[in-house]
Amino acid sequence: MTRRPSRSCTDPDLDLPGDTPGGSLPDDAGPAGPYDAAPPDDADLWFMPQLSDDGDVPPGALPWDLAARPPEQTFTAGDWAQAEADHAGLLARAALSVGALDDRLRSGPPGLRRRLVASEVADLAWHLGDRVTVDRLALFLALRLAAVSEDTQALARAAWAHRRLDHAGLPDLADPVALAAFLGRETTAGGGNADMIARPTGTEFDALARAWALAVGGMSMRHPFVTSAAAWQNWQDSGLSGDVAAIEGAVLASKLAARALRPGGLGFVPLALAGGDALRATGAPPRRLGGWLRGIEQAALRGLMDCDRLTAWQGRAAQATAHLSGRTPERLITALVDWPLVSAPLLEQQTTASRAAVQRNMLRFQELGLVREVTGQSRFRFWRAAV
Repeated sequence: MTRRPSRSCTDPDLDLPGDTPGGSLPDDAGPAGPYDAAPPDDADLWFMPQLSDDGDVPPGALPWDLAARPPEQTFTAGDWAQAEADHAGLLARAALSVGALDDRLRSGPPGLRRRLVASEVADLAWHLGDRVTVDRLALFLALRLAAVSEDTQALARAAWAHRRLDHAGLPDLADPVALAAFLGRETTAGGGNADMIARPTGTEFDALARAWALAVGGMSMRHPFVTSAAAWQNWQDSGLSGDVAAIEGAVLASKLAARALRPGGLGFVPLALAGGDALRATGAPPRRLGGWLRGIEQAALRGLMDCDRLTAWQGRAAQATAHLSGRTPERLITALVDWPLVSAPLLEQQTTASRAAVQRNMLRFQELGLVREVTGQSRFRFWRAAV
């Protein structure tokens, strides 16, 4: 049986119905299907700027023009004045709480203030993105020990904040060079510190700092707590600390608020001891200022509570260890008041006693119920006062 040779559908000599010679289909062959795309209309290109009648792009229509526009929500000194009037009662309560804390620290042992500074810095760092706990901060300040290399910059920023809150005054805010020195910022761009890459330097910093100082200067008639709230908001909006060092603006705001206090004593206004509500307040000035003042009030009350508990613990510890010989127990009590969390190396450095003497006395303190060991380990242990 002889078979006829088959012909491929691609054979040019085979013409199918509706096909053109060569097997190709014309563009208009058959009706449009439900999935065929319609030709685009210029009016549907929503991402393109609308042209003017002359066919030109109007000013401010391009993406980079939009990014360069100032924010629509800008606040004036009058807005903050109205917010201060709206929150007069809350401002009075915040000032009363901070004043009570200032008086308590003036009459109490010096360790209370040192402890409060360390706690405030650790809480500020935590709420602003640097996961720095108070024990790591204490080890870094006393012994310059960092857990891992990635923590070095965060710990350095926390140590800078501790130094500024502890014993530094405010610089001349109108002088960018003095402000840069206060911040520890490079005065020219291109410094060797990699942490400066994300923060403005040189002429960019000078221009932003002058604009910020001008805004703060316009608040001279307002209460220092209100001025600090506006300074914090303007610092964030200006991007003077970039995305990695927001603690700089918080420290400046805390020192600005402390202008309401007498020289000496507290020296700063706590913002984060009772949470980060003051730092996260958003919206119009009345809402921002309300959150700011409530955060200050709660932080001051938390500081007062800690002072009361530590003072009572210090008296109880002195009485319970009166039968122990040597000066080490007394120095250990002082160190436990100074730091919220302590380790054997830290106590060794603070008391100048040997490691064995420190560990032996801490075991006695634990038996007396004066301290609590928080790690549950036999090595690398940490203690806190059992207040």
